[in-house]
Amino acid sequence: EPDVDPSLLRLGREGLALVAVVSAPPLLAALLVGLVVGVLQAATQVQEQSIGTVPRLAAVIGALALAAPWIGARLVTFASECLALAARISP
Repeated sequence: EPDVDPSLLRLGREGLALVAVVSAPPLLAALLVGLVVGVLQAATQVQEQSIGTVPRLAAVIGALALAAPWIGARLVTFASECLALAARISP
């Protein structure tokens, strides 16, 4: 069995955590707006499926627009760590 560099394992673990953290803002925005729209639909007894789509889409786009600088900074930091590790372990 080939020996795996511990820094590669750490980078893989950080990559998975980064995916979870970066996807949180748009997912939470969609969840909250979907919940509010669902409650309003239940209160008004309007059960049209397409009504919830536009507000959720707008919330996701808004969350991405607001979180874009933070997401970009996290991704750039992770990419620089990946490139630094690649430079260290390449022959």
